[in-house]
Amino acid sequence: MAQTFHRFPALTLNTDGNRHPRENTLVGITLLLGALAFTTSFFHNLHLLSSWTGLLGIVTGLWGQFVSVTTAERFVLVISLTASAFGFYLGVAHGGLWG
Repeated sequence: MAQTFHRFPALTLNTDGNRHPRENTLVGITLLLGALAFTTSFFHNLHLLSSWTGLLGIVTGLWGQFVSVTTAERFVLVISLTASAFGFYLGVAHGGLWG
């Protein structure tokens, strides 16, 4: 019966076994900014928040892609970068960066 026991894979960004604090911080910041930009982009009166967080999410996401080491980091960065770009696009469409 022991051979039928399956372990779930560990949910980690450090799939190579090394620590990457700078890269993981960029992933976390981009994920937070992307989620905030994506969520606030659906409200017309929050266009300043969605456009600025989207822009910052795009910058941190691109920098994270530049310095990322593992595929798991890149996977989360691409999803977060897409959410940031979507929020930025709708924020600019609803009123732009300056009001």
